[in-house]
Amino acid sequence: MKNTATTHALQMSVKQPAGGSAACLVCKQRCSGLQPHSWRKACIACGCSTLDHAPGSDVEADQQIGRLLADSPCAHLTAKIKGGGGLRMYKRNRMIVTNPVVSRKDPTFNTTTYDWAPAGLNQTLAMQYMELIPEKQRPVSGTPGAMERRRQLLSQLPIYDLDPMKCQSLSGEEEISSMLLFVKDYKQEALGVGEVALPGEGGALMEAANQRTAKEAKDNSNKKDSVEHNSTSHSPAMAVGPTNGTEEYRCAGCHSEVSKESPAVYAERAGYHNALWHPTCFRCSECDLGLVDLVYFWSNQRLFCGRHYCQTVWPRCSGCDELIFCKSFHTSTDGKTWHHQHYCCWKCGQNLDTPCQH
Repeated sequence: MKNTATTHALQMSVKQPAGGSAACLVCKQRCSGLQPHSWRKACIACGCSTLDHAPGSDVEADQQIGRLLADSPCAHLTAKIKGGGGLRMYKRNRMIVTNPVVSRKDPTFNTTTYDWAPAGLNQTLAMQYMELIPEKQRPVSGTPGAMERRRQLLSQLPIYDLDPMKCQSLSGEEEISSMLLFVKDYKQEALGVGEVALPGEGGALMEAANQRTAKEAKDNSNKKDSVEHNSTSHSPAMAVGPTNGTEEYRCAGCHSEVSKESPAVYAERAGYHNALWHPTCFRCSECDLGLVDLVYFWSNQRLFCGRHYCQTVWPRCSGCDELIFCKSFHTSTDGKTWHHQHYCCWKCGQNLDTPCQH
């Protein structure tokens, strides 16, 4: 018997409890729980990164991505939070797969829940997509793959690259304004979420995007068309000339062929007729890691995760990991950048040019 699968967006609520302070995933029992440093993104109890401690709740993550996608061409993937004062939450798509178990008695079922799956896919295509992802990386609820997804959300899309309220290093209205303008610009110029479809279906995706834009423009006549770039080609099309009446599609990442029966990832910013990727090739061009939940930034004909895109525009402090919006900062001999006040040992405060016991 074939598997059955259903997909749906998670119910949205701000009343669910946040994740508690869990032991470090690296130190395990040696660390009783995250004790955050005052400015470094690390635990003062064990010294490991905050990313090495169990991530927060799904609700926290959905609120963060919802805020990221709000006021962008991807806002349709969010919904307003009831009583949230205009805040929006990510309509994260889950997939539940039920496998019937044949036995002598009444039939039973094994159910597998994916914490995330590409939206808008039929059962067959959704399963094909997941089967193309390495098993250890599949976000099956309760598995290391699901935990890694949450860790990548924090790493690739740090909240302090989005929300000035989460940046302890900002000093003064000028720096806050610079950050707000930067966030507004990247939402309109670079941010996107990949879409999954079969090769050759880019035209349908483009039409759906154009319809969304037309609806948004009608609802808000002052809103500028945000997907004009889709109507203009910026690079040679990935569908390569007819061969015996068929087209050949090549991955924009590895440049090898993409089967017409296999799901591929499209990026609106790259142009629906210009490029498509194998699911495992939809990766950040800087860190070479898969783009979590297909959230990407497009710049200079390259894919980036949020972290590495932001670093192409503003320097990042090697001490606190936040972007540097002040005019004066320290650059060490190895090329790393620092806020002046963070160029020190995070344990004792000694300037890094002077050796200390740590």
